[in-house]
Amino acid sequence: MMMNGRNDRFLLGCHLSIAKGFPRAIDEAEALGNNALQIFTHSPAVWRMKGIADELARRFRDRRNASSIRYLVVHTMYLLNLASPDEALNERSVEGLIEEARRAGLLGADALVTHLGAHVGSGSKAAIDRIVGALDRTIESTAWAEFPGVRLLLENTAGSGTTVGASFDELAAIVAGIADASRIGVCLDTCHAFAAGYDLRTRAAVDETVRRFDRAVGLDRLAVIHLNDSRFPLGSRRDRHAHIGRGEIGLAGIGAVVRHQRLRDLPFVLETPKVIDGRPNADPLNLATVRKLRSEGEGT
Repeated sequence: MMMNGRNDRFLLGCHLSIAKGFPRAIDEAEALGNNALQIFTHSPAVWRMKGIADELARRFRDRRNASSIRYLVVHTMYLLNLASPDEALNERSVEGLIEEARRAGLLGADALVTHLGAHVGSGSKAAIDRIVGALDRTIESTAWAEFPGVRLLLENTAGSGTTVGASFDELAAIVAGIADASRIGVCLDTCHAFAAGYDLRTRAAVDETVRRFDRAVGLDRLAVIHLNDSRFPLGSRRDRHAHIGRGEIGLAGIGAVVRHQRLRDLPFVLETPKVIDGRPNADPLNLATVRKLRSEGEGT
């Protein structure tokens, strides 16, 4: 099946703004020729979430169903810290995640991606226990039966500071501890993985990293890939996204990721910078680069 001259089996999109309204994000995604989309449902830098009226949510779902968008993911705010030893912050984070899940369901999203937070010196084991408890509460408290398609995805981190989830083993330990993990999956960010020490620069390196993920977590848990190059070297522990092919992973590595036989059917969502060479037209250029890299492997 072809869409706008492109292979519709390749699920590709980017994170887009809702500043002009939820439907406008779909308009922009279609203008870019995308069939996947990631959004925030509110400003990610504030706790306050403006309510989503039922009628607005219905119109958005209808617009999405009539569009080319086959995969819709919502990203939680940046303030959540499910690993925090501060009881007040941990409680507020759980409540925030529950509300984010409700909003994602209201919009008909396929998945909700969340960061896990930082243990701020309390140790990773205790942090993992807190994260598991937070996720258990979220699953129990959210009316999943009303929105059976929404999957909660845990995003890997670059490993800066005391953040949790940089290693595949940590992600595996969290998933293993959850009472009902049937709707729990993983969002793999290529920049974060590379910064955490998982090499992605060559086909052989990508093969090995995929094997390591499968052994630890299981590829059945991998639901979406944040496709980002990295401004800093392998193992830098620095989370700085670069334009596709202009970072340390490079064209060969990104191409190996999008063409990998065990990854190629997943949705790929770009979170690359919006300005390139001083011009605000980065998304079309980055998307075109990814499509070219993917097409180089078609039929193989």
